[in-house]
Amino acid sequence: MEKDQLIYGIRPLMEAITAGKDVDKILIQNGLKSELFHEFRNLLAQRNIAYQFVPIEKLNRVTTKNHQGVIGFVSNITYTDVENIIPFVFEKGKSPLILILDRITDVRNFGAIARSAECAGADAIVIPYYNSVRVSADAIKTSAGALHKIPVCRSISMIKTVEYLKSCGLQIVACTEKAQQAHYNCDMSIPTAIIMGSEEDGISDILLKAADQTLKIPMTGEIQSLNVSVATGIILFEALKQRSV
Repeated sequence: MEKDQLIYGIRPLMEAITAGKDVDKILIQNGLKSELFHEFRNLLAQRNIAYQFVPIEKLNRVTTKNHQGVIGFVSNITYTDVENIIPFVFEKGKSPLILILDRITDVRNFGAIARSAECAGADAIVIPYYNSVRVSADAIKTSAGALHKIPVCRSISMIKTVEYLKSCGLQIVACTEKAQQAHYNCDMSIPTAIIMGSEEDGISDILLKAADQTLKIPMTGEIQSLNVSVATGIILFEALKQRSV
């Protein structure tokens, strides 16, 4: 792990957050109490920053430095608001293509997906604030640097983000093996947001219900399942093909 990914101690973390640093998550020692800690938790609540209480042994495994019961993981990228992306894309005269990743937690899958998304011309990747992969050095390496080129947006409420995209005129398509329609029968030349779910849990029910269409990738083999990064690449390049005609 790169040293500049970690910030430890309450005051240094508060200063980093106040300075606008993007913090992916924070680990806090169980039972920590003080007036400064109370102020710190209020700041986290105000900024909607995720944190987790853990045993001190876990903190000690992360760093041998004097962490004072608090360790923060600073993002390797600067996150973008999807609300700033959509108007900009329309202003360029382009049909938006947004990729929504629901509960993808594997770093290498995420990196490979980001690489495909950048190559296929996606305008942004949306990930949930909670239950999602961190944009770590490994993810950036696997993406071949694509995570420095394609905007990544974190969403506190994925359903609200989907509703926002709908209000902007994007169709929402969810990719699931339970669907009946083949992915190539969906018109993705129009403004589109594609939802992909984790290999373990798929797409959450609330997002599936919000989708305008559900799609599947037809398969003839016995396994009948694909790695999520491979499936995402197939869907994205079908969208690119349609937009290139």
